[in-house]
Amino acid sequence: MNTTTAAVLVPLLPFAAAALILLGGRRAPGFVRPLAVLPTLAAAAFAVLVAARLSGGDPVEAATRLAPTGNDALPIELALHLDGFAVLVAVLVAVVASCVQIYSTGYLRDDPRYPSYAALVSLFTAAMLLVVYTDDLVVLLVGWETMGICSYFLVGHHWETPAARAASIKAFLVTKLGDVPFVIGILALAADAGTFRISDIVAGLTSTLSPTALDHPTLIALLLLAGVAGKSAQVPLHTWLPDAMAGPTPVSALIHAATMVAAGVYFVARLLPVFASSAAALVVLAAVAALTMLGSALAALAQDDVKRVLAWSTIGQLGFMTGALAVADREAAVFHLLTHGAFKALLFLAAGVLIHTAGTGSLAAMSRMRGLKGRATDAYWTMTLGLLALAAIPPFSGFFSKEAVIGAAEHAAFDPEHGIPAAAGWIVLTAGLAAALLTAAYAARLWLVAFHDPVAARTEPVPPGHQAGPQLSAVLWLLAVPTVVLGLGYRVLPEWFDDGDLAPTLTTSVLATGAALLGGVVTYAAWRRAYEGEGPVDPAPSLLGPLHGPARAGFRLDALYAAAFVRPVRAAARLVRFLDAAVVETYVRGAAGAPGLLGALTRRAQTGNVQTYLSVMASGALILAVAAVLAAAGD
Repeated sequence: MNTTTAAVLVPLLPFAAAALILLGGRRAPGFVRPLAVLPTLAAAAFAVLVAARLSGGDPVEAATRLAPTGNDALPIELALHLDGFAVLVAVLVAVVASCVQIYSTGYLRDDPRYPSYAALVSLFTAAMLLVVYTDDLVVLLVGWETMGICSYFLVGHHWETPAARAASIKAFLVTKLGDVPFVIGILALAADAGTFRISDIVAGLTSTLSPTALDHPTLIALLLLAGVAGKSAQVPLHTWLPDAMAGPTPVSALIHAATMVAAGVYFVARLLPVFASSAAALVVLAAVAALTMLGSALAALAQDDVKRVLAWSTIGQLGFMTGALAVADREAAVFHLLTHGAFKALLFLAAGVLIHTAGTGSLAAMSRMRGLKGRATDAYWTMTLGLLALAAIPPFSGFFSKEAVIGAAEHAAFDPEHGIPAAAGWIVLTAGLAAALLTAAYAARLWLVAFHDPVAARTEPVPPGHQAGPQLSAVLWLLAVPTVVLGLGYRVLPEWFDDGDLAPTLTTSVLATGAALLGGVVTYAAWRRAYEGEGPVDPAPSLLGPLHGPARAGFRLDALYAAAFVRPVRAAARLVRFLDAAVVETYVRGAAGAPGLLGALTRRAQTGNVQTYLSVMASGALILAVAAVLAAAGD
């Protein structure tokens, strides 16, 4: 089997599994779990095979014309482009999806809608793999929109609850709000570049012999960034992601670690020369990344629900990735994408076990429970590893990838390359260091409040519940391995990428690690003080002060959007409904009633009574005679 065939099978296998489950899952429920797990595992194996064969070599391309567009220069092609970025991200997607499918067989074993869930997860996986491997913008758009549909159904899996229904609709509408300019941007880019092929666009922009230039680089970049902000939950289109926690926990792991939100970052990395063509677009991207990093970290520090803490954390870590892209370092961005995918999948799946054991996702409730750490031992230890990676504590994977991002920002600030604005570097550098402190603070808070009580025994026992099945524990420890060691990939990943330097530098390593340690120490001190007083043991109110309320509410952006957009649209809709009922329908009813009225009058004249006809004729003759006399007298 050649490399191209193996690559085609990677998205095709989960797609076929989704089709088979949807067609026969209800009639043959015993086949659902094997169809959910085995094809995804096979896709992961083929993804690893493709990556091993490429092994840092030249990119592999293949294409066949899919559909004409009326312009021979702009065909739509089913094209593959396999380079180091694509094959490694595909391995991440397939491995995390396999872990999610295996985990779900235990986590959702009693769910009556498991067949549809498993099919949608497989389709979700296939769509993301299509985005990763394709070299055609239109085909990429197909995978992009398919993920949006899958997220709508999966977030709303528990549709009987109002929260799930509202969250699924919100996720769909907010991401579609970004997708409208995204589609326009793709068409504008193809018109300027003369092709839908991503590799041709990049090659033309980066050619040293005869580089091409886009006619409208800033406009195209900003249009595309709108779609990226929606899909990757960046300010201001980020508000859907915390609410999406109403979906099943394995879905949260899949969305946050390997699909959906990762798609936007990967898209910018693939088309980075387009964005680098506009210094203004890079500054905008840097500002968005900075606001996202800092705002999400403050919000995460104020949340009570475990999954919402992790959701806001994902938004912030995606901000680090877009920050690396803002300084034109896609190697650092994808490096952090890979490590984040591993430890964030671990954190969400461990949180699922923790919530299942505690019977609640509330940190306040967990802080009052005795023996939670002992009842959820696997979740405790693996979540500890994941939080250390999230806080970028060396030698865990998050330290190396986050350091690569901050190091890239430092380089752009002090020694910017041609076309990279120093302002973007300074924005990302300062925001990244501040976010490193806040990230360690909310990671330490989650760990301390959920699991530890140094003063006295907790007052409430852990409610009786199911112990984590063996497949759940096995998945947690499997993901713990890359969480610990994947950061060491900074030594070999440059061979797969652009031969840049991902090694940590002394200055930024000391600053970032010092900030993280400071955040952890300050949080620990505030947590100990909280135990000495009365009331909840949460250190967040004392750490955030007057910002606690706004941060817990996501800085009330939803309320702002409701006032600025939702209410005016609803008011306009009510006005349109009134005009339709009171004006348009009145004219419609009048137009229909006028012929009826004329017909009724005509029927009254056609009575069949001879005396009536003679009376009318006599009256008419009399009227004519009087009119004639008056006319003559007037002359």
